[in-house]
Amino acid sequence: MPINITMPALSPTMEEGNLAKWLVKEGDKVKSGDVIAEIETDKATMEVEAVDEGTVAKIVVPAGTDGVKVNALIAVLAADGEDVAAAAKGGNGAAAPAPAAKAEAPAAPSAPAAAAPAPVAAQPAKSEGTRVFSSPLARRLAEDAGIDLSAIAGTGPHGRVVKKDVESAVAGGTAKPAAAPAASAAAPAAAPLAKGMSEDAVLKLFEPGSYELVPHDGMRKTIAKRLVESKQTIPHFYVSVDCELDALLALRAQLNAAAPEKDGKPVYKLSVNDMVIKALALALRDVPNANVSWTESNMVKHKHADVGVAVSIPGGLITPIIRQAELKSLSAISNEMKDLGQRAKDRKLKPEEYQGGTTAVSNMGMMGVKNFAAVVNPPHATILAVGAGEERVVVKNKQMVIANVMTVTLSTDHRCVDGALGAELLGAFKRYIENPMGMLV
Repeated sequence: MPINITMPALSPTMEEGNLAKWLVKEGDKVKSGDVIAEIETDKATMEVEAVDEGTVAKIVVPAGTDGVKVNALIAVLAADGEDVAAAAKGGNGAAAPAPAAKAEAPAAPSAPAAAAPAPVAAQPAKSEGTRVFSSPLARRLAEDAGIDLSAIAGTGPHGRVVKKDVESAVAGGTAKPAAAPAASAAAPAAAPLAKGMSEDAVLKLFEPGSYELVPHDGMRKTIAKRLVESKQTIPHFYVSVDCELDALLALRAQLNAAAPEKDGKPVYKLSVNDMVIKALALALRDVPNANVSWTESNMVKHKHADVGVAVSIPGGLITPIIRQAELKSLSAISNEMKDLGQRAKDRKLKPEEYQGGTTAVSNMGMMGVKNFAAVVNPPHATILAVGAGEERVVVKNKQMVIANVMTVTLSTDHRCVDGALGAELLGAFKRYIENPMGMLV
């Protein structure tokens, strides 16, 4: 029976993607786990793995196709022993599954391609360690219903749990409740987005031939959508403070000078931004009430400080995340940030490397910007905007002296981090920046 390969969901919010490249051609044999295609989302390029063994009977969506909907049919696989020509005809006539409203993140870094036709006999869900084989939509439905996915018999290929299995278990009352359902951290439904002037209205204001039209790419559309949602749903509040950098710069120079070498190169080279990341993570550890996310029903209080760092890439920006930054050494943060930053610019980050997080840092100091206010990126409740360090005249012991100073501005979601709490967090951050030895103990 032909096996339909459909467009996978590579992130919780993905609705469509670009089929950048096929790594197989019609007639090629594949086995489970083989990488068969590359899919581009707005922020990254991801590999797609085959779930089943067989022969590629037909490629339905050619390479280079943009805007392919999640769950749309992209190729047909002939099972072992099946006539390839017959499978190609059967798959071509099959209707593509309806796109899901929202799809769940893949269970593995490379998202497996979905297989459609189900065998008649139901099989227990197969697991590998603690992983249950299931479709992204099935996992989302099970999570929403608060049921244990591992207790559901899967009717998909090789016992894979699919949408209809979850729906049958819920409808029949046979579903087993999940052992410890987590409090929902889903963001509240966003208000309808306000629209700006229409394109026709804008173009009427300019002389014909005095401009050119540059179509929005997926990244720019996503950035625009999320920023509008943020400003429409989050009541922003801003707190600024000046931090003296002389002690931090001196310690940074000492640590870099003491770095051991490997293959003739130092094993780390700390930047001011690395130390800012660490200071913010420790400040959130010290002020845990600010390390939160807002939902309509609950305050999501995080146990670790996962710090996103805004990285400028062609066409926009992306925010890779340093997980549990409060527990990591400065050298570990520095090396991890260099790796994430490079792969961000190459658009090689996995969704789990830039989605989520509990706060973020946006540093424009290297661009000569003195101060600015950043926009909170939900589900975060805070974001720290970092300006340039510069020599300024300050008063110490009633004497005017020169010091290196930078201005930082904390933007907060006032629903969960109000002014006093934001000031407490920023005060803790300032202490670490001005007394940086505290970051080493």
